[in-house]
Amino acid sequence: MDVAAYMAELGQQARAAAREVARSTTAVRNQALLATARALSAARTELVQANQKDLESGRANGLDAAMLDRLELTEARIDTMIEGLQQVAGLPDPVGEITDMTYRPSGIQVGKMRVPLGVIGIIYESRPNVTVEAASLCLKSGNATILRGGSEAIHSNQAIAACLATGLAEAGLPESAVQVVATTDRAAVGELITMPQYVDVIVPRGGKGLIERISRDARVPVIKHLDGVCHVYIDSHADPEKALKVAVNAKTHRYGTCNTMETLLVDEEIADDMLPLLAQAFVGKGVELRGCERTRSVLPDVIAATEEDWHAEYLAPILAVRVVDGLDAAIDHINRYSSQHTESIITENYTRARRFLTEVDSSSVMVNASTRFADGFEYGLGAEIGISTDKLHARGPVGLEGLTSQKYVVFGDGHIRA
Repeated sequence: MDVAAYMAELGQQARAAAREVARSTTAVRNQALLATARALSAARTELVQANQKDLESGRANGLDAAMLDRLELTEARIDTMIEGLQQVAGLPDPVGEITDMTYRPSGIQVGKMRVPLGVIGIIYESRPNVTVEAASLCLKSGNATILRGGSEAIHSNQAIAACLATGLAEAGLPESAVQVVATTDRAAVGELITMPQYVDVIVPRGGKGLIERISRDARVPVIKHLDGVCHVYIDSHADPEKALKVAVNAKTHRYGTCNTMETLLVDEEIADDMLPLLAQAFVGKGVELRGCERTRSVLPDVIAATEEDWHAEYLAPILAVRVVDGLDAAIDHINRYSSQHTESIITENYTRARRFLTEVDSSSVMVNASTRFADGFEYGLGAEIGISTDKLHARGPVGLEGLTSQKYVVFGDGHIRA
């Protein structure tokens, strides 16, 4: 296969399809989503059979148990994909919304209309259900998409692509509105991220290595976050019971997510009282603690933390703990070591909470809440295509609105500029 020619063809088809999707009605796009849900339900046997090929190949190639688990399509996961399509169909459509209409002294009216981005390229690994999630969000927001899943899920993704094509055709939309790359050649990724004439934005979903490569090599704007080094700061004005509950949830609810707390900061005024309570709770859940010198003076059994620990995204039952000299020191630590994903302060002091919200430079900043809430569904977006720690266009969980932009619209009645 000539990969460059193949990807250019996908790009041309996506660009043409994007125009048709953008001018389609909400009802038509919802019809496509619901028809895809029915197609998935009818194709359960084919989906499982295709997935078995991927699982067998994965075992033969030495994929570990965690990767195989993410790769597997069970009946329950197929049900979840179907439910997700139905939920996205039920979300409000942001496309075409006009806001901020004002009369200017000249007599014209000026406002902003929300519009699709165009063609979205999505690069992801392992989980075939991402194919449905990404396609549904792009389609609902009026975009065309090119999906490049991991080579380990090629059969599963192609089976899902057939269901998406069925749904699009039933709604009268071009099948090229959602295209799943059919080659496992890695050169396809290099082509996809360097086609600005066809692709308007790239969304990578995967490990840090993948995202770093795409960020470095792309000639197309990228919506991404590299890692989730998230912090919880327990202020001297915190409610101890509240602080303990939030900190334990932020770390132990799930270990392998980007919004899991990786560093806990404790104000020195309450360290002697709080650290033993925190240690008891974390050790009871099997979490390994790595602490600064001040932490180890209170908890001598804790492993000594190194400079690398303050930068670490463990994605495991390991937690870095640091005692800090008040709010200023906590903010300085976060702004130095954070990946600008999610940070939380536990305090009953309104003034300190406001300072934390204002001065911490991350995409989500919280007061008295677990970092685990940094998620599109929990934020009321219905679903998300990923988290963005960038500062342009979209920041934080990226839902339907994040897959659109705005343009100015002007209404006049024969007005001319004097």
